[in-house]
Amino acid sequence: MSGAGTKTFAAVDLGASSGRVMAGRVGPDTLDLTEAHRFPNRPVRLSEGLRWDILGLYGGVLDGLRAVGPVDSVGIDSWAVDYGLLDARGALLGNPVHYRDARTEGVPEQVWATVPPETLYRATGIQYAPFNTLYQLVAARDTPQLLSAERLLLIPDLIAYWLTGEQGTELTNASTTQLIDPRTGDWNRDLAGRLGIDLALFAPLRRPGDPAGVLLPAVQEQTGLPGPVPVTAVGSHDTASAVAAVPARRGERFAYLCTGTWSLAGLELDAPVTTEASRAANFTNELGVDGTIRFLRNIMGLWLLQECLRAWGREDDLAPLLAEAARAPALRSVVDAAAPGFLAPGAMPERIAAACRATGGPVPRTPGETTRCILDSLALAHRRAIREAQRLAGRSVDVVHIVGGGARNALLCQLTADACGLPVVAGPAEAAALGNVLVQARAHGLPGDLTATRELIARTHPLTRYEPSDDPAAWEAAERRTEGARPLCS
Repeated sequence: MSGAGTKTFAAVDLGASSGRVMAGRVGPDTLDLTEAHRFPNRPVRLSEGLRWDILGLYGGVLDGLRAVGPVDSVGIDSWAVDYGLLDARGALLGNPVHYRDARTEGVPEQVWATVPPETLYRATGIQYAPFNTLYQLVAARDTPQLLSAERLLLIPDLIAYWLTGEQGTELTNASTTQLIDPRTGDWNRDLAGRLGIDLALFAPLRRPGDPAGVLLPAVQEQTGLPGPVPVTAVGSHDTASAVAAVPARRGERFAYLCTGTWSLAGLELDAPVTTEASRAANFTNELGVDGTIRFLRNIMGLWLLQECLRAWGREDDLAPLLAEAARAPALRSVVDAAAPGFLAPGAMPERIAAACRATGGPVPRTPGETTRCILDSLALAHRRAIREAQRLAGRSVDVVHIVGGGARNALLCQLTADACGLPVVAGPAEAAALGNVLVQARAHGLPGDLTATRELIARTHPLTRYEPSDDPAAWEAAERRTEGARPLCS
């Protein structure tokens, strides 16, 4: 617990490569965030495919709650689309399948034979991605696990269930399943029925700020936390929490980039955009905090660089590579960073080289040149997505906010400003955890709307501003070199 006027909240923030438990201390003019525990998230490849080590992640959560000390509430966010299946007794039926697993290959075409992609987009507003939960469920049809399942819980809801014994489905994450109507904020029962998906598998919907149970006595004993400790639903899709933490000022016209393993580039809207032009551009309409719409495009993000570092055996050697990349010629080699060919793990430097050949550009010769190619290509993809989002939504922006891990990458931030021709405000890096904490704080008595909590972040956290400095003609020429690449949609 905290002193007078402040409260302390634990943010469990699970990313695709690591998890962390953060302690957030919040008051009217106070917002301190401290890392209590960080742990790796290492998927495991089995003979049947790629799986999440969910028990290892849960162990990391318990260790983090033990380290964080007394708190007023706990909130949980994670990546989207993946889930665990429970039997009638609430026992887990196997490790959750990883979204990069190959089981959905060919499944979208099966779905489209029943529900054409145009109809699917109008019904849900969700972009085509082969790993969407809808496709995963169709791929799992008639499997022993799904036939035995009594409950499906998305990853953050599964962790919350183990902590509290209570089951629920948080709405911002549920919207990524491609089974929610973004206009009503409820399940699209007609769509699910046409595809033979049993919505009774899902627990009742929760919204950010709703109560999600209280830590079980056994969990309190394991973590040493004095109780009772409530668990509060937050924007449990980590992007929903990150967008809630964009430090925009009141009245500011902004675009956002949530950068990490993925780059999520887009706008915050009041209503979904489900036009055919939006579908063709492969923009998604995910539900956000306070009834907002996250109108965005998924871009492969720093996954490209993470995979290259792994291939080179240089995971802990990023700074020298960035320095070398800064000295490399600008826009010499560029690829389409949103191309589906970069989705699977493995052999990333070779795939980037092949993509450079396909665009007729020179192939990077060194790790530094490959790193520059990745960062130039990401900036180019950011430019394309933000420009298209403005066109499709009929809204212009004056500034781009970069939050998440990429906010620490000064070269990427400057290149994005140059590519977009707009100022970039970078920070906070731990946006998902901050958004998680602030939704909890509001649910537990901190006054203020979404704008007020964003202004609290802007007052209490260091931000770095990057002004565009390059000749836009160079970026326009680079875009023409990659414009033949196709988006992910069909």
